[in-house]
Amino acid sequence: MLITNRLKEINKKISSNLSLVAVSKTRNNKEILESYKSGQLMFGENKVQELTKKYEELPKNIQWHMIGHLQTNKVKYIAKFISLIHTVDSIKLMKEINKRAFNENRNIDCLIQIHIAKEKNKFGFKIHEINDVLDLARDFKNINIKGLMGMGTYTDDLDIINNEFKTLNCEFLKRKNFEFDTLSMGMSNDYKIAIKNGSTMIRLGSSIFGKRK
Repeated sequence: MLITNRLKEINKKISSNLSLVAVSKTRNNKEILESYKSGQLMFGENKVQELTKKYEELPKNIQWHMIGHLQTNKVKYIAKFISLIHTVDSIKLMKEINKRAFNENRNIDCLIQIHIAKEKNKFGFKIHEINDVLDLARDFKNINIKGLMGMGTYTDDLDIINNEFKTLNCEFLKRKNFEFDTLSMGMSNDYKIAIKNGSTMIRLGSSIFGKRK
C-alpha cells in the first residue's frame, strides 16, 4: 500500500492536466502492478531488454515510455508497442524510428531531447539545432513529434535548474505552429521546479517507488 499512498499524495499536489510517468526501471512486476491497480497507466523504462520483458508480462493497456538513451539497433524491439519515445537525440535515430514504425504500420509519438544541462555526458540536440531538426522531421511520415524533453543538471543549485527549465519552456512555447502538446521535464529531485516552468509531463521514480536498494 506504500506505493499506492505515495501516488495518491503526488496526484493531490499536481494538476489534473499534468501527465505523470512512473519511472519503473529496475522495479519488479509486483511494484508496477500495485501502482497500475491504483490507476497509473504510464510507465517509463530506460533499457530496451527490460522494457520488452515487462511489456510481455504485464497488462497490455499499460502505456510504455522510453525515457533512456535509445540505440538505433534496439528500436525494432519496441516499435510495435511503444507509446512515447522521450529521447530522440539524433537524425539517425529519427530515421530508424520512422522506418520501424512504417514496418509496423503505425505512427510513433516522439519527443526531441534537448541538451540543457551542464553535464556534457547527457544526450540531446543543442538548442540552436531545434529548427533544423524539426524541418527534417516533416519528412518522416510515421513519426509524430509531440514536443520537447530535457533533463536538468544534477545539482543542489536550484537557480541553475530553474534557468535550464525556463529556457526549455521558452523554446517549447516558440513552436506552437508545430502543435506541440508535451514538454517532458522534471524528475523526483526537481519536478516542482519543472512544473513552475511549464512542464506538462513529469517522470517520477523514487517519489513513487522509494529509493532503490
